[in-house]
Amino acid sequence: MAVDETMNSAMDEEENLEELESLVIDINSKFQSCTDKRSDDEDRWLQAYHNYRGKYYKNIHFTEHEKSRVFVKVTKTKVLAAYGQIIDVLFGTGKFPLTIEETVVPEGIDEYAHMNPMKEEMGVDQIEPQIEGNLDYNPQSSQEEMGDNGGLGFPGDGNDLPPGATFNNLGGVNLGGLQEEFEEADLSSGPSPVPEMPQIKPAQIAARRLHKLIEDQLDESDANVALRSAIFESCLLGTGIIKGPFTYNKTLHKYSNAGNGREYQAEQVKVPKVEFVSIWDFYPDPNARNMEEAEYVIQRHRLNRHQFKDLLNRPYFNKEAIYKCLEMGPKYDKKSWETSIDAENNSYGDLESNRYEVLEYWGTIDAMSAREQGLDIDEEIEDFEEVQVNIWTTNGKVIRIVENPFTPFRIPYQSFSYETNPYQFFGIGVPENMDDAQAIMNGHARMAIDNLALAGNLVFDIDESALVQNQNMEVYPGKIFKRQAGVPGQAIYGIKFPNTANENMQMFDKFRQLADESTGIPSYSHGQTGVTGMTRTASGMSMLMGAASLNIKTVIKNIDDSLIKPLGESMFQWNMQFYEGDLPIMGDFEIKATGSSSLMRKEVRSQRLTMFLQTIQNPSIAPFVRISEVIKELAYSLDLDPDEIINSKDEAEIYAKIIGYQNAQQGTSQEAPIPGQQPGMETPGGVPEQGAEPNNSGNGEGIDPTNNPAMPGEMAFSGQVEEPA
Repeated sequence: MAVDETMNSAMDEEENLEELESLVIDINSKFQSCTDKRSDDEDRWLQAYHNYRGKYYKNIHFTEHEKSRVFVKVTKTKVLAAYGQIIDVLFGTGKFPLTIEETVVPEGIDEYAHMNPMKEEMGVDQIEPQIEGNLDYNPQSSQEEMGDNGGLGFPGDGNDLPPGATFNNLGGVNLGGLQEEFEEADLSSGPSPVPEMPQIKPAQIAARRLHKLIEDQLDESDANVALRSAIFESCLLGTGIIKGPFTYNKTLHKYSNAGNGREYQAEQVKVPKVEFVSIWDFYPDPNARNMEEAEYVIQRHRLNRHQFKDLLNRPYFNKEAIYKCLEMGPKYDKKSWETSIDAENNSYGDLESNRYEVLEYWGTIDAMSAREQGLDIDEEIEDFEEVQVNIWTTNGKVIRIVENPFTPFRIPYQSFSYETNPYQFFGIGVPENMDDAQAIMNGHARMAIDNLALAGNLVFDIDESALVQNQNMEVYPGKIFKRQAGVPGQAIYGIKFPNTANENMQMFDKFRQLADESTGIPSYSHGQTGVTGMTRTASGMSMLMGAASLNIKTVIKNIDDSLIKPLGESMFQWNMQFYEGDLPIMGDFEIKATGSSSLMRKEVRSQRLTMFLQTIQNPSIAPFVRISEVIKELAYSLDLDPDEIINSKDEAEIYAKIIGYQNAQQGTSQEAPIPGQQPGMETPGGVPEQGAEPNNSGNGEGIDPTNNPAMPGEMAFSGQVEEPA
C-alpha cells in the first residue's frame, strides 16, 4: 500500500507540474506576442531617448568628409520644460492633485441634517411658535397655502400635518457611516428651516474625511514620487505607467513602556501602495488601444538575487518553487533595446549571469485551469468561463498564482499619454514631435561648424616649379620660401573660402521655431533671452504665456482623465474593501482630479466667497446668511482644514465674550478722568476751536449772536467765566 501511495503522489506531482508548465508556456506565448507588437514602438522610444541624451541613433550616418559630430540638445530643453510646467501645475499646492466630493444628489446618505439644541430645555410647544414666527406662519392658512410644514406637500393632497410635527422625524435621517458619531443627537433629515437651528452636511463630512484618508495614504506610499517619474517618462517617451493601489503589509514601529525601558513591538498593517512602472517593462494586450480594452497585462521584472529572495517574505508566493529557482541560478534574456541603451556604458555588467527575469501576469484563465492550480473558485462558475488571476513566473516555473483580489475586478495599472494616439495604446512624446526639426538643426549646425573650419583658415595654392625643390612647406610667421624662377609673388597664393555660417544659422533658427510650433512649447516660455515683439511689455508677455499654456492644459487633461481619476476610484474601492480602521467613510462620493481647471475653479471660488463675506456685512442681509458655513467653505477653498482653524459655536461664543470684555476695558480706560483735573474741564494742551469768522461783506449774512452765541474759549466770547467754588 505504501508503494502504491508513493507512486500515486508522484504521478499527481507530475500532472501538476505539467499543468504548471502549460500555464507558463501560455504566458510566455502571450509575452512574445506583446514583444513583437511593440517592436516599432521600441524604435520610437530609442530614437526619443537618444535625442534627449544628445546621441546620434543608428539611423544617422556620416560621410568621410564630415568632421563635426555636434548634437544641439534642444530636445532635452523642451522635455524638461514640458515636465517642469506639468509638475508646477499639478503639485503647485504641495498636495496630490486629487479631491473627493459628495455628489450633487447623494444617495444612501443625507445631504443635510438639522438639530434643535434648545428642544430639551424649551419643549416642542415652545419651539413651534418660534418656528412659525420665523416662517411667517399663519395657523388659519397653513393647510391651504403651505401644506405640511411650510410647503412639503400641496393643498388638498390629504397629507397635511400639524405645525412642528416634521421637525423630529422627517421620514428618518440617513447618516451613512456617521450614524454612531451622531447617535446621541436628535437629528432630522433636510436643511434647518431657520438660520438659528444648527445643521450638518453628512455627505460632505464623509467625503472630506475620505479625502483626508486617501491623501494620507498616497503621501505615505510616496505616490508623488511615482507620479513625477511617470510624468517625466510620458514627456520623454509618450506614455507613463502607474501601478496600484495594491495591498502592501507595512510594518509600524511601536514601543511600549517596560520595566527596564521601552520595548519594541512591531505591528503589521494593510496599506495601499502605488508604484511607478517603466514603459520598457510594461507589455499590454497587443490588441488593446487603452487600459479598458486590455484583456491582460504583463510586467517584466529584473531582479537581483537579494530582491528575488525577498519574494519569500511576500504573501502567497510558492517558497519551494523559489528555492528551486535559486538552485538553478539566474536566468535573464537581455532585450535588444537594453543593448542599445547600455551601449554607451561599456562597464555595464553581464545581466545574464546575475539577474532573474520574472514575469507578472494580470489577466484571465479558464476556471478549470484555475481549479486545477488549487484556486478556490466559486462553484457557480462553469469550467469554460474565465476568471481573473495574478500569476508570477520565472525560469519555467510558477512562483505565485492567486485569484484577482480586487472587487470589482480590475487590472491594477493606469496608463496615460502625453499626446494621445487615438489608434494606438502608446502615446507620443515631446522628442517624437520635434524629431525632424532636431535632425535638421543638427545638420545645419554641423555644416556651419565645418564651413567655419575652412573659412577661418587660408588654403594655399603653390606653384612648385617656381620654388626651389625639397623645401619645408610648413607655414608660420616669418616663413621664407626660396624661388628659382617666375615672376615674384606668383608662386604661392592664399585662397579664402566664403563664410556660409550665417545662412546655416538662419536655417537653424527657422527650424528651432518650427520645433516650438510642433511641440507647443515656445522658447520664451522656458527662458529664451532677447526681447523682441510682444515680449517687450508685461501685458504682451502675459498674453503669450497664456497662449503657450494651452498645450500643457491639454496634457493635464489627459493626466486627469487617464490617471488621477482612475487612481482615485481605485483608492476608494481599495478602502471600501480592505481598510481596517474605524474612520466613518461610507457615503456617495465623486472623484475629481484637480488639474489646472480645478485649481482655477478653486481660486475663483475663494475670490467669490471673499466678496460674498464683504456683502453680508450689511446688517439687513446678515440675518439671512449662515456665516459659519461661508467661513468653512472659504477655508476649504484655500486648502485649509476647517475643523482645525474654525471654532465651534460654543467656542465662538466664549471668544466673543472675551473680545467684548477687552473692548469694554479699553473704552473705560480711555474715558477715565485725568488725576487732578476738575470735573467739566477739558483736557489741557488742546487747541481751542475757532469761532465762525464775521462776515463784513454787507450781504446780511453776518453772525447772529442770538442763534450762535460765542462759548467760553472762543475768540468772540466776552463774558466772564465763573470760578468753581
